[in-house]
Amino acid sequence: METTKKEPTFWVSVIPIILLALLLAIVIVLKGADALDGGSQFALILATAVATALSMLLYGVKWVDLEKNIAKNIYSSSGSILIFLFIGAIAGTWMISGVVPTLICYGLQILHPAIFLVSACLICAVVSVVTGSSWTTCATIGVALMGIGYSNGFPEWWTAGAVISGAYFGDKMSALSDTTVLAASTAKVPLFDHIRYMMYTTVPSMTIALVIYIIAGFYLYDSSVAMSSELVVALEQNFNITPWLLVIPLFTFTLIIFKVPALLTLFLSMLSASVAMLIFQPDIVAQIGGGDELNFRTAILGVMTSCCNSTSIDTGNEVLNGLVATRGMGGAMNVIWLVLTAMCFGGVMVGSGMMGAITKTLLKGVKSVTHAVAATVFSGIFLNCSTGDQFMSIILSCDLNKGSFDRLGIDRRVLSRATEDSATVVSVLIPWNTCGVVQSMVLGVPTLLFMPFCFFNLLSPLMSIIVAKLNYKILRTNGNASASLSEVEDKELLL
Repeated sequence: METTKKEPTFWVSVIPIILLALLLAIVIVLKGADALDGGSQFALILATAVATALSMLLYGVKWVDLEKNIAKNIYSSSGSILIFLFIGAIAGTWMISGVVPTLICYGLQILHPAIFLVSACLICAVVSVVTGSSWTTCATIGVALMGIGYSNGFPEWWTAGAVISGAYFGDKMSALSDTTVLAASTAKVPLFDHIRYMMYTTVPSMTIALVIYIIAGFYLYDSSVAMSSELVVALEQNFNITPWLLVIPLFTFTLIIFKVPALLTLFLSMLSASVAMLIFQPDIVAQIGGGDELNFRTAILGVMTSCCNSTSIDTGNEVLNGLVATRGMGGAMNVIWLVLTAMCFGGVMVGSGMMGAITKTLLKGVKSVTHAVAATVFSGIFLNCSTGDQFMSIILSCDLNKGSFDRLGIDRRVLSRATEDSATVVSVLIPWNTCGVVQSMVLGVPTLLFMPFCFFNLLSPLMSIIVAKLNYKILRTNGNASASLSEVEDKELLL
């Protein structure tokens, strides 16, 4: 007689999640900002081991099946890993070439400090809408804004919060964004219908965030602490500041607008910045290359070091020394290590069926529009925490909840919007999620430190539930809107 394979129970399935949360809390308390230097990775490995042991010993899941899911997860993140490396290279080449110093220098002279935070948020929003990429926005203009904020005396976590809020608003509302296209296509909603419908929750969330940044800007600005004039002088003394260097970010954004593949765009941006550093900053390149003057040897070594390794420049200004120091591709290795361990954890949780058991239990009480939207929001957040990947969270959240939306007669646009309000924007707030770790690496601020100040990202999930509760602009289909989710077949509830 054939035995039926046992399905994981809810309470067993949440054990690895609870253990992971406890371990990460311990790591953060013990290591603080150095949590990425092995502590967080070890927590994920241990939680993965516990999930593996539970699924194999209690439910007879074969290791080969878990291994396949881990491999599938890592394969899906391979593009992100390469992007991490190129972003590290861009951080180095844009700094040494003078692109970031030029942006900082001009920004300090143009942006009034009292309105800096709201300006930073709006600038990143516009750039992200145009480019469709929050990652590129943060890695380019975001880095420059961090320097401007620092020189004006703003806490780095406030500046990072404003940059991320603007970048993820633009990413979410751009037709060029891969997450926006993914959410619309997975929910089977026309792209521009999806974007227009998101405005009912996105615009109020962004408006509130901008008001907070305006008030905070006037409250936090202290002219006695600001050092903008000193930094402008120091930048001009150490770098060749010229408008010609603005061609590189314009070139990069043009490539993005014309939908050149991300890896090729980042490579060409790195290459153009490497050429620019040889033209505009020969003395600095020679210094990094270990010589007194630029020649073939120091040029090659200087460019390679800027792309791959840590660089430091003695500018005679201690504050500026820290500002222009870079880590190159090597600085991304802890991030890549974290992503790999997170993919292992997510692969085991999905492959063992534990993820399905948790979500199936959580969705049993969905009987109304508010319940359906709230379930989508919470599943998006939960999947970001458990899988560590934004794209996987969007796909699984849509697939998981679409059965309940159809059964309750709710238009799929509500589903795609709720998915974006959670899975897309919350990903950056999770310390071990790919989005959270890359922004922490790029902006130089620990995820848990900037998280409370990413007001747009924090407000979006709440706004999605509030709008559903108010029943405002909730579209219906011709289906039976009063049906209970308990009538949905089990297959609609499983991942």
